Order: sequence, then C-alpha cells, then structure tokens
Amino acid sequence: MASNPYSDLPAEQFWRKAVANVAPFAVDPRPHGAFTIARTDRVATAGSCFAQRVAQALRSAGFNFHVTEAAPGGLSPAEAEARQFGTYTARYGNLYLTRQFTQLFDRAFGRFEPELTVWERPDGRYVDPFRPTIEPAGFDSPAAMAASREAHLAAVRRMFETLDVFVVTLGLTEGFRYRADGAALPLAPGVAGGSFDPDLYEFVNVGAAEVTADLRGLSDRLWSVNPAARVILTVSPVPLIATYLPQHVMISNTYSKAVLRAAAGEVCAAGDPRLVYFPSFDLITSNVNAGRYYAEDQRSITDAGVRHVMRCFLATFAPDSARPTLASSAGASAAEFEGTAGVICDEEQIERSVA
Repeated sequence: MASNPYSDLPAEQFWRKAVANVAPFAVDPRPHGAFTIARTDRVATAGSCFAQRVAQALRSAGFNFHVTEAAPGGLSPAEAEARQFGTYTARYGNLYLTRQFTQLFDRAFGRFEPELTVWERPDGRYVDPFRPTIEPAGFDSPAAMAASREAHLAAVRRMFETLDVFVVTLGLTEGFRYRADGAALPLAPGVAGGSFDPDLYEFVNVGAAEVTADLRGLSDRLWSVNPAARVILTVSPVPLIATYLPQHVMISNTYSKAVLRAAAGEVCAAGDPRLVYFPSFDLITSNVNAGRYYAEDQRSITDAGVRHVMRCFLATFAPDSARPTLASSAGASAAEFEGTAGVICDEEQIERSVA
C-alpha cells in the first residue's frame, strides 16, 4: 500500500484502536512527555468545585497537598471544613472565571485593589464579595472581614511563591464584574450577600480570546515570582447550574466548556514544558462512558469518574505511583461505577437563592 501521513502513527491516534476496542474504564488519553510530580513537591489547587475532587484524590494518593492558610487551633474538623480551611491551598473559595485567577494574584502582590470591599447580608452580617461563602456565619463587621482578607492574601502570596505544581481547574465563562474597575466575582450580587444594581455590576460571558489571555497572564505572573513552578490546566466536567442568558442552560453549558477547552488547548500548545493540559473534562464527558460518570442529577461527578481521572493523572505525572488499570476484572469494573461524594460548590447558592 502507498504510504500516507497516517501510515506510521501510533495506535492511540486512531479511534478504533484507542477507544472503540478498549473498555470504557480503561480508556487513557494521558498527555505524553509531561513533567513528573515527586511526593515531596508542594501541589496547590484552585478553580471550580471539581478542583476539590482533584485535591481530595491527591491527598488520598499520598501527594503533598500544599496548604498555606491552615485552620486556627481549636477548630473541630467539621468546623474547619465548613469554613473551607484546607478545601483549597488558601481560602479563596471557588474561582470560576479566569479573570479571578489573575486578579487574585494581583491583589495578593499589591497590584490591584478593588473598589468593592464588602457585602452586607440580609441578616446584618458581612461577607467578602470575592469569597462570600467561606464564613457561613458571616463577619460581624467590615473591619473583621478586612482583617481576614489581609491574612488570606498573605497566604495566597506564600502559595504562589512556594508551590511546585499548580493544578488549575477552569469552570465557567459566565459571571459578574464590578463595573468601576472590572473586579471579577464568584457569585452574582444578591446570591450570597450584597444586592444587584445594574448600574454597579455587569454580566459577562467571556470568549476564547479573553480566556486565553487570562491563562497566559496567570502563568506569566506565577513564573515572575516562581520560575520553576509547573502548571496543570484542566477543565471542569461539571455543567453550569444556571445560565443568566435567555436560552436553554444546555446551550450555555456547551458554549462555556467549548471556550474553556479551546483556550486551555491553545495555551498549552505553545510548548512550554512547565505547562500541560490534563484531559479530566475529556474523560468524564466522553460519549464512551455513556453517562456513567454522572450522578442522577446529570451534573455531579461520581466517585468512579474521579477514580478514572486520577488513575490517568497518576500514570501521567507519577508513573511510579500509578495503580494498574483494572481492565481484566468484571467485579472491579462494576465497582468503578458506584458511589458519589459532595463538594462545596458556590454555584449551588444560585438555586438556593431562588428556591
């Protein structure tokens, strides 16, 4: 047969060989040539609620999950969890928009000070507009909230300066900003504090160009203070809980995930060895799994899905620690599709606020 550009390509580049003839729980689209993570490497996480599943799995696998904002002494484990100590490396809560990442860095290093400082809740308590759910009981005064924020930003600064690996999970393209200075918010005003005034706040649904610029801005900022840091970009497979646009939420979700996936791919395609895309989104959402990795609400990711993602993650970044694929055991394959686990997801406040 005549030679053509596809003649000598490896099996993984053909759907029939790499997908159709492989058990769903054994499909492994891991990136090649990626850096490795040592057990002593300080691994930080940030992003949407799926990032918490990644953090939990890293802990369970024995990685050095980096925490720079630990719970103060005297807190019970349950209270520490409720107040989001250890949920992420620092207590910034969910970061949904890519602009939140760059602005978090700039706030931590004194490059940006938002005009918006505090939100008041209907019960008279106060919250930080940039992490409105980290204190379930709220703060008793704006001064107390400001003191907490100052300590928090110092912890964020330490995180960026000392992390070895930063796992970033991208979640949404829809969100709200403060009009005066463009400060990006994790939740719309009025959902978990404050009140919505269209003269003060604007809705945005960002495109691939802005997301790409934000991701490049984040990596450039990180490497300016920590040149050896390595970054793993992922896209959350968790669908939008609601859309502000006048259209079906499924349409908005498809747009949002497509933009994030395209931008992540474009940024990583530049070839910097310190930056790699990991396909957690691709694994969970693939039609190959026939929806098995979603719970009954078609939104929550099952434990089986997380385990599949983390098997591939370990095989990519810590091959000496990776467990063998459970492709030969029918009993193991059945176990792969059982169980779910909850995480703290700020988006869920939207449904609660309109119930």
